[in-house]
Amino acid sequence: MKKSLFVLSLFFLTVLAFSDEVKPLYRLPEKNPVSALDNDSETEVFLVGSDNGLFRVTNRNSAIPLWTEARVDQLLRVNIADSSGVPHPSWLMRTQKGVFYSQDLKKFEERDNGLPFLTIKTFKEGQKTLSLQIQELKDLSVNPLNNNEVVTATKDSVYFSRDGGLTWKDLGSMSKNSPGMKAVAVATLDDQTVVFMAHPIFGLSYIFPDRQKAGWTDIDAGFEKMPSLTSPDEIADILPVVRTNADGSVYTEIYISQTYIPRIYRLNWQEKKGELIYTGSEPTDVTDGLTTIDNVLLYTKLEGFGAIDLDSLQSPGTPSQERDWHEAFSSVPGMINTAWIPQSRSGFARGLQLNELWLLYPGTVNSPYAEIANGRKSIYASAYQCSFPEGVAKFKKIIKDRNMNSMVIDMKDDYGFLRYDSKDPLVLEKCSTSGYAIKDLDKFIKEFKSENVYLVARIVTFKDRSLSKYKNGKYAVWDKKLNKPWMGIKGYEDVLDENEQPTGTKETAYYDEQWVDPYSEEVWEYNVAIAKELIERGFDEIQFDYIRFPTDGLNLYNAQYRWQDKGMDKESALISFLSYARANIKAPIGIDIYGANGWYRSGTRTGQDAEMLAEYVDVIGPMFYPSHFEQTFLNYAPVADRTYRIYYYGSFRNTILCRNRAIIRPWVQSFYLNVSYDRLYYDSDYIKKQFFGVRDSLDRGYMCWNNSGEYGTTPPDIEATETFIGTASEASREFRKPAIGDKMKPLYVDSDVSILDSILYPYREEETTRFNPFLKVMP
Repeated sequence: MKKSLFVLSLFFLTVLAFSDEVKPLYRLPEKNPVSALDNDSETEVFLVGSDNGLFRVTNRNSAIPLWTEARVDQLLRVNIADSSGVPHPSWLMRTQKGVFYSQDLKKFEERDNGLPFLTIKTFKEGQKTLSLQIQELKDLSVNPLNNNEVVTATKDSVYFSRDGGLTWKDLGSMSKNSPGMKAVAVATLDDQTVVFMAHPIFGLSYIFPDRQKAGWTDIDAGFEKMPSLTSPDEIADILPVVRTNADGSVYTEIYISQTYIPRIYRLNWQEKKGELIYTGSEPTDVTDGLTTIDNVLLYTKLEGFGAIDLDSLQSPGTPSQERDWHEAFSSVPGMINTAWIPQSRSGFARGLQLNELWLLYPGTVNSPYAEIANGRKSIYASAYQCSFPEGVAKFKKIIKDRNMNSMVIDMKDDYGFLRYDSKDPLVLEKCSTSGYAIKDLDKFIKEFKSENVYLVARIVTFKDRSLSKYKNGKYAVWDKKLNKPWMGIKGYEDVLDENEQPTGTKETAYYDEQWVDPYSEEVWEYNVAIAKELIERGFDEIQFDYIRFPTDGLNLYNAQYRWQDKGMDKESALISFLSYARANIKAPIGIDIYGANGWYRSGTRTGQDAEMLAEYVDVIGPMFYPSHFEQTFLNYAPVADRTYRIYYYGSFRNTILCRNRAIIRPWVQSFYLNVSYDRLYYDSDYIKKQFFGVRDSLDRGYMCWNNSGEYGTTPPDIEATETFIGTASEASREFRKPAIGDKMKPLYVDSDVSILDSILYPYREEETTRFNPFLKVMP
């Protein structure tokens, strides 16, 4: 009893302290005009959408589930007219299963007619089944002057509806060859319907959907680019806002924010350019989830909210009720994505829509094994060298001398050969074991475990020469023209005679790669069997590399995938494989991706859409090797700090585009490549600055790559408080460190009170309406 009284005392003290620090900017009138939508009693319901579904939060902050079929990403309060033209206050939800509509929050109607679906293959106990899964939707927006006009998008296309989402029309995309989408919007401008989209590489575009032969037009003027880059940096959100003229007439303005640099713009529609109205104080930050309360633009950012008065363009402060919102969010299971705050708890004269709420808690990585995988600082070890006692001793010393705590080693190499002594019958039937495999894996693991080294087993997955030859190419990517296993043609070389002179004939040169079919469920089974065995024998984590399709070859158009089931594409193949892996591997799963796929929200060429892949894995290892980017990439003063900048911005961007669903643990370049920048700058500091970039961005670990296992140039790990050795401005301690932030979601505690509340406080909660100041003054 004393303990309960103590907790209650602390609670009331906290409330009083919070109330004291609130300084209202103005007092609200006793009565406020509200729209028909706001006057509806159901707006008094506090709703939260999370990874676990849609929940109603009671006045006592208990969560009652309303819809739990899938993740809820976005919730919109709308007035949608029925077939007779009568508008009804209602809700639209963007979910993992598509768009849903509800008037009463009891019945939920799926609205997906015209939206694209993926065919997903499930493999269990030797049997495959195919099912349809809606392609991931990136955004959802309604026209504020006509809520029946709705727009959504996949990574490939924008979809427009004129009937509240009952039917959808494909408007395509501004880029047919580069998939990617972040935000969409629809508005009435100059008495015409205009649809906007934001491509992660090419920026803002618009289309008039009612025009004949409508096409996309780009707008890039006025939007900030990162130094040395040619396209505007990614746009995070597009918000149409209805404003009122002095004579009472209304018009629409468009507000736009950027994802990785803290900028907000007002779109000058007449001149087709962005006009900057807000610049944040951090070198990298997120401004997303735009919404408005009268003339105040509110946005979600890392660890909180920001606001801009649209008339003065000054910040009036932050929401005075924010602490109450956090307490409500803590009652909801899963990552918080979206919320409707009722008027009684918004602190304003009407309800408030909030989106992208996962940004509030960047310290919480939303994957099942994040805590285990976090903070691992690794070196890549040569499996060949580790097959000898001297090699084991060498890598143990490298790890210890550099204050690292983890090692990545091939257990299935780039040619598909096993580097350990498998005992699994399924694996042994199909595998080829290297002559330089580790003969006693159990002893090997024990030696490193005695040093508390976290072991990561690298499994090269779909690039597999060995398996491609199994049973006359049963699993090989096939050359449909030559009717044999496909190999990528690199070019054609002169045939030389004995005097090294051209003979006049050419021979075909091939890439040193052979691939197995990513659509094959038996290929999945084989690789996952290897992974499961390695975990059972003592490895801590599985790292799948080459989780992609072949991309190189003049004859790529001849590649045939014989295991491809009807309706499947590259995206559905990777989703199906990783879903199978996730269901069968009870340990952290990591994947490696190209650096460009971690920098941009696009899976161009490879199918490595990091945002999508993060749903199924715990760790993503982008290869941000400075030598592999264009040598002008981020190559501005101070030029010597380029490696710091690439890892500082790259690690941050990859985490944000994955919505913090995976640990981003980048590969660090611990090798020299004969390119212009490396020739000038490659040394120990070149590598050390990469360490600093990762630390200042995320501080969640890294992996050093040197294919030959030579780490003489690689410095020891850096300390948490160690001063940066360069002069890059981003490294200044005046900026947030780590840049991603570290605020964590309050621990969710399931409570039986939820059941009691659902009885005592059924759907509609009666509560005396209280007006509280919306904003508190910023210090």
